[in-house]
Amino acid sequence: MQHFWAPEIDPAHPMDCTRAERYAIKRLASGRYLAIEQVHQGVVEVDDSNGAYLFHTHEAALRAADELNRLGQGPVDVLKVE
Repeated sequence: MQHFWAPEIDPAHPMDCTRAERYAIKRLASGRYLAIEQVHQGVVEVDDSNGAYLFHTHEAALRAADELNRLGQGPVDVLKVE
């Protein structure tokens, strides 16, 4: 059995990563997912979630999406990847 709790992901602090799941960011205008380009570390669009950058928690993905939207690189949304 796997246990995902650790002091750094304490449920008492929900914005500090509490779930061991996978989430991706999707650009709403194009319907494409976002990934990190390996050489220059820039944000690029990819066709499906298999190539997208995957966040380990919903909270971390939300923080990144909020920042992208705030910087005018959105609108983007967070989707759970099964």
